[in-house]
Amino acid sequence: MYIPLIVNEILRFALQEDAGHGDITTSYLIPEKSKSKAHFIAKERFILAGLPFVGEVFHILDSTAVLRPFYNDGARIKRGDIIAELSAKTHAILMGERVGLNLVQRLSGIATLTNIYVDRIKDLKAKITDTRKTTPCLRFMEKYAVKVGGGYNHRFGLYDGILVKDNHITVTGSVRKAVKKAKMGHHLSRIEVEVRTLKEVKEAIEEGADILMLDNMSLDDMRAAVKIAKGRTLIEASGNVNLGNVRAVAETGVDLISVGALTHSAFSVDISLKIVK
Repeated sequence: MYIPLIVNEILRFALQEDAGHGDITTSYLIPEKSKSKAHFIAKERFILAGLPFVGEVFHILDSTAVLRPFYNDGARIKRGDIIAELSAKTHAILMGERVGLNLVQRLSGIATLTNIYVDRIKDLKAKITDTRKTTPCLRFMEKYAVKVGGGYNHRFGLYDGILVKDNHITVTGSVRKAVKKAKMGHHLSRIEVEVRTLKEVKEAIEEGADILMLDNMSLDDMRAAVKIAKGRTLIEASGNVNLGNVRAVAETGVDLISVGALTHSAFSVDISLKIVK
């Protein structure tokens, strides 16, 4: 798996944050040349995500480190499963343990939660997408975990998609004016616009918007927006989507459902690392 340079740098900063000028406990107790094997062990059920990043963590600390996975990302893990075996210098294992575990636990939590959302609407056409509500500096990894869980990625950042939101509309003056100005941009960029009323839905469609983001609309208004669009634009539902209402939202006929909770409210799963004697 390709890991961007910026992710490698983030992992280095994470290790620096934890180890500082060195792991003083390990340096006192363990000979520098000592080598060990360790197992990553699941303590509950979840969807696995993040092993490539874990391998990178230990490779930064020890260029000879080898992470041998017994399961691939996306696998359904059971309590007691040995997920992977790590062979490396003992110092590297102990120094990278917390950073590696924090990553795989969080990313697996995101993948697991995403998969629950996806499963709720698996027989309907709507797709579950993420948002930019990610942990600062962890966006690449968290969005990767969403895909592992069966979801889709929305735009990665401000630079790779035009999304006209409420504050843009406030400053510009109206949905109509905002879409007109946006269409003067790059001709290959699709234009998505956030709309709050059916009147704004009609304005955005008339001005040639490609995607409509229905912001906190009622289910009735969502259904009406889908009928107004008549397939001329993609329809995305957004705002206050949860596991209790995601199916009802999908049943309105929308094409996409963006869920900030996939990343900002995901739980971390329980995994341990144990050195094998």
